[in-house]
Amino acid sequence: MRQRTTFVPDVMPHLSAGRHRNPRRGACFMEFASYLAGERWSDHPACTDRTLAALARGENDLVADNRRDELLTLIPRVVGLKGGHDLGLLVSLRTAVVALPIASMERQRVLAAGVMSLSALLETAGTPSHAIRSEAQSALDAVPDAARWARTHIQMVSPRYPHLDTISAELIVATSVVGVARACVPDPDEHLIRMLRLAVDDVERIVRPAPTAPEPVQAPSAALV
Repeated sequence: MRQRTTFVPDVMPHLSAGRHRNPRRGACFMEFASYLAGERWSDHPACTDRTLAALARGENDLVADNRRDELLTLIPRVVGLKGGHDLGLLVSLRTAVVALPIASMERQRVLAAGVMSLSALLETAGTPSHAIRSEAQSALDAVPDAARWARTHIQMVSPRYPHLDTISAELIVATSVVGVARACVPDPDEHLIRMLRLAVDDVERIVRPAPTAPEPVQAPSAALV
């Protein structure tokens, strides 16, 4: 496994919910990222994929105050994580997979439809996502009623709306984050923090793939006399 090093300056304030006009008033996750990237102070910096940034903002605002600083070590890792439209689909799928087993029934139906559509799109696009699509199938198997509803819904809706755009992907992220934050589980914050960590891991594997170890060079065999 790759070893990652992160740097979090001591001069920055603790994370807090909402937007902040300047660092003196505090910072949210993506404002901190804009600072580390050397960009203008903003919670919508250009240094991070749009959908991943939306996930980070949502989690920053909904995670408990006493748990929010657990997100700090992820901030340097999102700087520079950007690329094509597929990254947003991957982030959305990760959030839905985490939220699906624990969200309320109403949200489970929406999330199940999102999981099916996103998995199909990533497979068609050839995006490296086999592992998470396998997790997605396991999540669907855990909620058979929602999965059944989602299949019927997709069959009716897909002919009219064949493409899942960026806005739709971000709506799935928002549904996932709120679904986890309001889930009837002992520690929803732990699920929220894990959701963002796994999403960053997924995107990093594509944007910053681990270098392939060179094959060992074999010494030439001694000539037979």
